[in-house]
Amino acid sequence: MNLGQQILFLVSALGACNGILLGIYLFRTKKQRSVAAVLLGILLLALSIRVGKSVLLFFNPQLSRIILQIGLTACFLIGPSLYYFLKSAITKPVKIPAMWKWVWGAQLGIILVAGFIAPYKVNPWIWNKVFVFIVYGQWAAYVVASGFLIRNYLKALFTDASALNNTEKLWLLVYLGNCVIFLGYLVSWIGIVNVIYMTGPISFSFMLYITMGFIMYGTSFENETPQDKPERKRIAEGSAQLWTEKLEKAVQENDLYKNPNLKLNDLAQQINISGHQLSQLLNDNLGKSFSTFINEYRINEACKLIESSRHLTFEAIGYDVGYNSKSTFYAAFRKIKGTTPALYKEQLEKITS
Repeated sequence: MNLGQQILFLVSALGACNGILLGIYLFRTKKQRSVAAVLLGILLLALSIRVGKSVLLFFNPQLSRIILQIGLTACFLIGPSLYYFLKSAITKPVKIPAMWKWVWGAQLGIILVAGFIAPYKVNPWIWNKVFVFIVYGQWAAYVVASGFLIRNYLKALFTDASALNNTEKLWLLVYLGNCVIFLGYLVSWIGIVNVIYMTGPISFSFMLYITMGFIMYGTSFENETPQDKPERKRIAEGSAQLWTEKLEKAVQENDLYKNPNLKLNDLAQQINISGHQLSQLLNDNLGKSFSTFINEYRINEACKLIESSRHLTFEAIGYDVGYNSKSTFYAAFRKIKGTTPALYKEQLEKITS
């Protein structure tokens, strides 16, 4: 081999070996053990076996036919591995669904039974003239189905790539890398220049090392959503109801909301709980922030003043209920009531006239 061939062999062979090691790691590791991780591991193992066979065949055309059969058998598993990896990464199932197992089992069974009944060593023409059409046809179908599955992410890649996070970029890397590998093998099989046959192994090596970079960087295989985070434990209903009653009583009887400098901790002291507990009560049990809770009291009182004290200006009413400025009062009024103080007053006048 000349220097160029040696480099080509080294890059491709190392890619195949490292792909097998990474696939085994993802399949067995407990650190990122998820359905997506397992399926990505299987995908890398299938690709590595296919690529390894290609490298050996390219540099040794007299390769044993059993190796050729193993390579095509692994090729039959690449498509479903890609599709179900992407599907599991998006849908995040806790365990592999039974239907996926049936589909996998059926396809694996077909290729293994076919290889047992008509081994490549005895029937090479069947593999080269019949089985190869089935293998590449199935692979192509899964590549198309996978592209449809992540079509929105593909669209974002060409319109607004900045909107994609690292996890979604990893999905696209795996998908597009598989597309290049598939096309490399397809055009070589059709009969175009033979060197294109090595496009698959080289593309796989580059895809593998970039994928390893994503994994080392800590990228998850699945998008994290708020639902993935453990829900914070709410205060027990009995305690929450008692504290809520004490809170409302303290605010109403002492007109605490009229204090423009009222703070969360000030209010918490009135019912003998910590600021953290009051914040949890308001956010988790009552579903509102401290500012919203106080603003509701202030705006309700402002509505009463607009109705009963029509000689007061809106600015005066705002100061009376606890606001330091007219603009803050107007903003809070619109947020709570969905209208302005002036329109609210007009509606009242129409009702009473």
